[in-house]
Parts: sequence; structure tokens; C-alpha cells
Amino acid sequence: MEIHNGRPENTEGRLSREIRVYDFLDDLGIEYQRVDHEAAMTMEACEAVDVALGTTMCKNLFLCNRQKTTFYLLLMPGDKKFKTKELSSQINSARLSFAEAEDMLKYLDIEPGAVSVMGLMNDKGHDVKLLVDEDVKAGEYIGCHPCVNTSSLKIKTEDIFGKFLPAVGHEAEIVYLVGED
Repeated sequence: MEIHNGRPENTEGRLSREIRVYDFLDDLGIEYQRVDHEAAMTMEACEAVDVALGTTMCKNLFLCNRQKTTFYLLLMPGDKKFKTKELSSQINSARLSFAEAEDMLKYLDIEPGAVSVMGLMNDKGHDVKLLVDEDVKAGEYIGCHPCVNTSSLKIKTEDIFGKFLPAVGHEAEIVYLVGED
């Protein structure tokens, strides 16, 4: 995998949702590195991307409460196990489950396998609450998809929290996940 600084020179054949991410990051003056790759649908598939970018791709989970009235985007390290009960107690929301693909598209303009913090730029109604594990927040970089799972980005964590999130009108709630049995 070849590392590139910034957006692709040729955007032919790329989805508009991906190009909008590059436009948005460029407008904010956020620098990023990018690798293009085969579709990465699992955390295991992201391991090669991790090595290429020299960072760990976030595990991004799109969750909702039982009533489907509150939606959450959880960013956590890929090597931690997700425990619903552990998170539910911290955010005072019982019965969390994975949201449907239609909801991903509706709120974040993202399809399964490409969930990413970048999707918050499409959440104009601020319907999604961002939850970030303390270990992700403490890292120097965040690895994420640009709303497609055939490219991955490495962005400074301080740029996500200091520039990107304020620009999209979202604040992160920091959570503390142990992820052990």
C-alpha cells in the first residue's frame, strides 16, 4: 500500500461522499495521509492498513437505543472488545444495539463497513451522539475511513477534536471501556 499526502489527484470513479470528505478536510486546513486498498470490512482487514499508515484504525460502531430514538457513534481501539453493558451504564441508555444500515445512510451518509467519524459532517440535524473511548482520545492519531471502505486516513487526534468536531457542531463524550472478559 502506498501512502499519499492528502486527496487523490484523480477522483474519477470515486464516490461523491468520499470527495466531500477531502474537500471538507482541505477547507479546514487539516493535513492527512491516505492509503487506498481493497474494501476493508473487518478489523482484521484493517491490520494491513494499520501497518501502512503507522497507526491503529478505530473500531467505529453505529449504535442505537431500543426505541431507535437516540443514535451513537462509538470510536474505540480496534483491539478492545465491545461490551454493551459496560457502555450502557456510562451513557445511561439501556438496551443498546447496532443500528440498521438504513439509519447509517440516513444520518451519516455511510454504508456498513465504512462507518467513520467523518460521517458526522453529514449529520446536519445533530442526531448522532459521538462517544470516544479514552484510549482513542489519548492517541496521537486517529485512523478512519473517508466515508468509504476502500481508502483510509491518518489524521492528528488534535485536529479531529480541535478543528473537525467544532466545524461539524459535535462534541465527544469520553467513555472508559475496559473491553475484557
